[in-house]
Amino acid sequence: MMYSGALSLTLATTLANAAAVIPRATATSLTTPSAVAVLNDPIARPCMAPGVVCLKKHAANLPYPFHRAAPDGRNIPTYGDTEVPADASWKHISTADFIVFDESRATDVLGDSPSVDFVLSVDANHIHEGPVFVPTQNRIYFSELSTNLPQFAIDLNQDPPSLSHFTADPPIYIPNGGFYHNNTVYFSVAGSNTSIPGLGEQRPGIVTLDPATNKSTTLLNNYYGLTFTDCDDLIVDPATGFIWFTAPYYSWWLELADIPPQTKSGTYRFDPTTGSTVIVNDEMFSPNGIALSPDRRHMYISDSAASGLSAPISSDVPSPGGAGILYNVTGTRAIYKFDLVDDGRAIINKRSIYYDAIGSVPDGLKVARNGYVVTATGNGLSVMDEYGDMIVRVQTNFTVNNFVWTNANEYREVWMVGMGGVARLKWGLQGQEAV
Repeated sequence: MMYSGALSLTLATTLANAAAVIPRATATSLTTPSAVAVLNDPIARPCMAPGVVCLKKHAANLPYPFHRAAPDGRNIPTYGDTEVPADASWKHISTADFIVFDESRATDVLGDSPSVDFVLSVDANHIHEGPVFVPTQNRIYFSELSTNLPQFAIDLNQDPPSLSHFTADPPIYIPNGGFYHNNTVYFSVAGSNTSIPGLGEQRPGIVTLDPATNKSTTLLNNYYGLTFTDCDDLIVDPATGFIWFTAPYYSWWLELADIPPQTKSGTYRFDPTTGSTVIVNDEMFSPNGIALSPDRRHMYISDSAASGLSAPISSDVPSPGGAGILYNVTGTRAIYKFDLVDDGRAIINKRSIYYDAIGSVPDGLKVARNGYVVTATGNGLSVMDEYGDMIVRVQTNFTVNNFVWTNANEYREVWMVGMGGVARLKWGLQGQEAV
C-alpha cells in the first residue's frame, strides 16, 4: 500500500507538535552531541586518501536536529542529503567518493589510491543491467531495459574505453542478468513479446551467448508451459553447473512483457544438463540480485519489493498506462543470507543481514573474493561483511543498477552501470575470478 503525501504531512505535523510540548528539562537531558562537542570531535572527517571520508562510530549518534527525506520512487535522497546543521563536518558526505564506516577494515577494501571515474553516458530514462565481463575479449556486455533491441559492449582494449551496440544472432530481447562461465555468457532474459524484429516470439528465460561467434542459444523459456514474467538476475555454480535465477514481476510493471504474470515470484534452480527447473524459494515478493560465496557455503538474495506494485496483476487489467515503478518506503528492501545444502541443490536458514536505508533498494549483488557482500543501490555501492555490518559506501553521480569486476589489477577494478552513466571504480577489494 502506498501512503499519500497528505498522510505523511499529517504524521510529520503530529510529531512536530508532540515534540513542541516536551518539557524543557526533558529536552535538554537528551544524550546528544553538544555544539562544542561537535566542533572538537566531528562526526565526519577526511581520511585515508583524497575523496574518502570516515565516520565516527557509523554516525550512530547525530546531533539534533537532523533530517533525511525518505525515497518516494521519483526522488531518492542520498545519505549525503541528510541535514545535520549542528555539525559542519557533515558537508563532506555529499561530495565524498567513499564513505568509511569501519576504518580498520576499509583499508584493505579501498587500497592505496581508490578512485571513482564517470566514463560513459547512457540514457538516464532507462535502467541498465546485467554487466558481464568476458576475459577472452576484455569486453563488458550490458543491457538496457527498454524495447530497443541492440544492447551495449564496452571495449576495454581501447584507451579511453569505447562504447558500441551489439545484437546477438538471433537477437536477445531485454537480457537483465549476465554471468560468465566456461567461455560462455549466460543471460537471464526479462523481455516478453510475440513480434520481435529478427526474432519473432521470445519469452523470459535463460539464453547463452558464445562471445566468439555472437551466436545465442535458448536453454529455458517456460515453467511447465507457463511463462516466467521476468528472469531478473542469475549465477552459475561452477561446481555443479546449476543456474540459479530470480523471477520477480518487474517486466510487467515496466511494460516489457505482454503477458501478465502466470506464476508466483520466486528463485529457481535450473539444470541445463537435464532441463529440470525447481523453485527453491518462494518467500520473496521481488527477488532480485543473487550471489554465491567463494566457498559455496552461502547464497545471498536481495528482495526489492519496496520498489514495485505499479499495477494490479490480472489478465483483465493492463500494466500501467505509463511504464514505471511505485515506491513503498515501508516495503521490503533487504538482503537475505542462506546456507547452501544438499550437494548444492537447496538453500535453507534464510536470515536478513541488511536493510537498505542508505540507498533505495538492493539491486545488483556480488560477493568479493574475501567474502564481503557488495550491492548496487541508489547512487552507488554498499560494502558489508557477511553479517551485514557496513564497511564502505561508494558514491557516484547516477543511480547504479548493477556492476561487475574485471581482471584489471588482479580483479581490483569494478564497472558500474545504471541510469545515466557508466563508471569505473579502482580499489583494493578483489572480485571472484571469471572462470
